[in-house]
Amino acid sequence: MGNAVMERGLKQAEAELHETDAGWAAPAAATASGALQPETVSDWTPAPPAGRLRTMTMGGVASATGVLLVVLLAAGVVGWNLVTEPEPGQLRFPGWLFVPLLAAVGVAFLTVFRPELARLTGPVYAILEGLVLGAISRVYEEQWNGIVLQAVAITVFVLGAMAFLYATRIIKVTDRMRRIVVGAMLGLFVFYGISLLLSLFSVSVPLIWDSGPFGILFSVAVCGLAAFNLALDFDLAERGVQAGLPKQMEWFCGFALMVSLVWLYLEVLRLLGKLRS
Repeated sequence: MGNAVMERGLKQAEAELHETDAGWAAPAAATASGALQPETVSDWTPAPPAGRLRTMTMGGVASATGVLLVVLLAAGVVGWNLVTEPEPGQLRFPGWLFVPLLAAVGVAFLTVFRPELARLTGPVYAILEGLVLGAISRVYEEQWNGIVLQAVAITVFVLGAMAFLYATRIIKVTDRMRRIVVGAMLGLFVFYGISLLLSLFSVSVPLIWDSGPFGILFSVAVCGLAAFNLALDFDLAERGVQAGLPKQMEWFCGFALMVSLVWLYLEVLRLLGKLRS
């Protein structure tokens, strides 16, 4: 789930908020001297009324994200234990894996189109995706001992590094950067979809999925793309706070961050698997 659809959900919530607040999105009122009163806090949206309460905050986004990650971790333990010990040397995933995976995709799209439901759908997605991650992690761990701990450590490190780079404005999210990252993600997901379709006919894309130099470079590039997607998620949350969106949108932004972290973890796990092969 890319940041492009997350942006759509946040803008949809902003539009709904404007519809319920008469006058907020209207042109600024003129003063006695005829000058317009300044009313914007950013280039993204007009400032909310001064008396508005219960708007989202960055602290609230962090709390919601933390809760969702705890739920994800708990479900991951269950998914881990549901996998029988794989045969040595064989990277085979359990057949039931596709049930929670497809359900998670459906819940994710529901959340994007109905962001106000994120407080309910976010934990449901975390449970479903946790089962998937737990099962995948168990298969990888049985194949390469210690690989899951390494993938988790790298994911946490990348999250901290991107948060620092964004907070210090070493990385600045611009419209051009958004277009590049979102365009690359859409192209990647189309490629993944085509690869999955070809795999149903026992056709595999050469070089990309093997552990050769080209396959490793491809995984490194995808991990970098997932990391930059975190910066877009931070920017999405910050603009939501500046817009004064309702507090319930903290769960939507937390959901977006969780989706990005899941993607990053899976790509790191895949990369480490290639390096150990």
